Amino acid sequence: MATPPLDMPLWSPSPERVHGTNLWRWMEALRARHGFAGGETPTAAFAAFHRWSVESLETFWEEAWRDAAVRVSAPHRAVLTERRMPLVRFPPHEGWFPGARFNFAEHYLRFRDDRPALLAEDEAGNRRTLTHRQLYAEVCRAARGLRALGVGPGDRVAGFVPNTVEAVVGVLATAALGAVWSSTSPDFGFKGVMDRFGQINPKVLLCTDGYRYGGTMHHTLEKAAQLAREIPSIRHTVLIPFLGIGDAKAGEVAAHARQLPGGMTWAELLWRGDPGDGFEFPHFPFDHPLYVLYSSGTTGVPKCIVHGAGGTLLKHHVEHKFLGDLRREDRLFYFTTCGWMMFNWLLSGLAQGAAIVLYDGNPAWPEVGRLFQLAEGTGITVFGTSPKYLGACQKAGLLPGQRYDLSRLRSVLSTGSPLERSQFHWVYEALAKPGARADLQLASISGGTDVIGCFMGGNPLLPVYPGEIQSLSLGVATAAFDEGGHAVFGAKGELVCDKPFPSMPLGLWGDPEGVKFREAYFEMYPGIWRHGDYIQITPRGGVVVYGRSDATLNPGGVRIGTAEIYRIVEALPEIADSLVVGIERDNDVRVILFVVPAPGQALDAALEQKIRHAIRAEATPRHVPAAIRAIREVPVTLNGKKVELAVANVLRGEEVKNRDALANPDSLKQFEGVEV
Repeated sequence: MATPPLDMPLWSPSPERVHGTNLWRWMEALRARHGFAGGETPTAAFAAFHRWSVESLETFWEEAWRDAAVRVSAPHRAVLTERRMPLVRFPPHEGWFPGARFNFAEHYLRFRDDRPALLAEDEAGNRRTLTHRQLYAEVCRAARGLRALGVGPGDRVAGFVPNTVEAVVGVLATAALGAVWSSTSPDFGFKGVMDRFGQINPKVLLCTDGYRYGGTMHHTLEKAAQLAREIPSIRHTVLIPFLGIGDAKAGEVAAHARQLPGGMTWAELLWRGDPGDGFEFPHFPFDHPLYVLYSSGTTGVPKCIVHGAGGTLLKHHVEHKFLGDLRREDRLFYFTTCGWMMFNWLLSGLAQGAAIVLYDGNPAWPEVGRLFQLAEGTGITVFGTSPKYLGACQKAGLLPGQRYDLSRLRSVLSTGSPLERSQFHWVYEALAKPGARADLQLASISGGTDVIGCFMGGNPLLPVYPGEIQSLSLGVATAAFDEGGHAVFGAKGELVCDKPFPSMPLGLWGDPEGVKFREAYFEMYPGIWRHGDYIQITPRGGVVVYGRSDATLNPGGVRIGTAEIYRIVEALPEIADSLVVGIERDNDVRVILFVVPAPGQALDAALEQKIRHAIRAEATPRHVPAAIRAIREVPVTLNGKKVELAVANVLRGEEVKNRDALANPDSLKQFEGVEV
């Protein structure tokens, strides 16, 4: 397939689609109200709106709060106490919307009709549906049950759970009480979970009897029991019969639960509270703690990142309703586990009254098109996945648009790593019906656990260009800085943010004075958030991400993002996966490329030459690695992200501090003693 020029869009929304979006209507209303500049085209209009949203950020976020229509018992006295950063906001300190009082769960449960709210499916094809009315009732029962166990404001509830109905109910029941939710997925190893939950001292642990992956049942009761024994703060362990859903006998589940310290079943929790159909939602400050999320932990014990209820609600409101154009009739899906922030992001679709689709299991089992089969079966309109999954479908020759009925699909989202140009093209060809090009928005989005949202992402008003994220996020003062701390445009730089926005963390758990918080995000540029990504803001306002800046390569003093190499190498049909690292040699950096050959392929001289030629032709001679080596698999975190720094440490003979943060820690052994 011929590749069109970089300056030609793959897709542009029609004028009718633009003018019918939530974003266009809101933008026009705010322009009329506040009188900021406009533009003759949607691109120019959005650019002006984005500038205003950053320059007048207090007004912008107040308008977003007004649009969210949150029920409050007390109004805010101001929008932001100060623009200075870092802004550590652990209670009783209030940074955003001081004085406001509301309940996060009450807002997310305000739709109480019979439309679907949750559609959950597991790998075996078991499907459950809850309406908004049923979800509200279930959350009320669970909240009363947790309250009867002594859970109150500020207490932690930990979920060692698959991505399913009870996980969502657990989050909202915890938030209803003003308690703090934190979760991992059951595929985490024991030490990986201990490194997380052991820091935050949860009072209640929710767990399941196991999970399915790749056609195999994995039992996790013993791991849960060990957690409950070794974390002294855990007083109650609640067992959810995930593997036995649909056929588990209550007596058998109860017998297993009794083996757990302070054990009970999920059913017993629901009936433990006071009788009644409703729940009186207590109200809390805007910056009341809601979630504890975790950094990957590949360089040490994971950071415990605390996010507030108001900041999460408000940032996701803007991202879902306006930048995602999400509506009540939509069905939102993102392939995720409960150990990744995209689970929390997905859950926020409920605030728009949309249905969210949950899936737990291997996304490519028993065949690579499993998620598109899910999209057909559940009527997904907004489909979220990763470049890794799209790349696997591409290399398998899958044509989902011809094989599955995707007629309801309006948008495809991708995050987790930079989306390659070839994958942009593949989506528009492969998701189309025969004889037509796909009429959908492909939105590569990027942000992180640290801000529980996006710095840049999709935009329903703008064209889609290959290899480029559509726009910066509203209300977020994102820039690219050079090494001297100067903003650059059309050139590569560090992703920074020089003004606060609501979903920045309240701080780090166990760091009340903010010392570690400052070290993590504000050390390179004092008073300015440095995120750790290497990006370029294009002249048209889009963004290209080149990978993590802490893994940036510097051969001959030229900064190269690892993603620049990945997107070229992994487009080759002979290569299944790759990883690139830089090793210091003779006052320079020696770039080493490791490749996983596709099935039936081997790294011989001809393939090595093809790789070098492709990199030289599509990038620069500086990008060509000094050495290419074959490996069996790429080491990744539990969330599937490549770990260049851990591999570099092994190659240098240094210790990898936290192997339990990896999904495949044994894969590091293949790098021991490798000549570089």
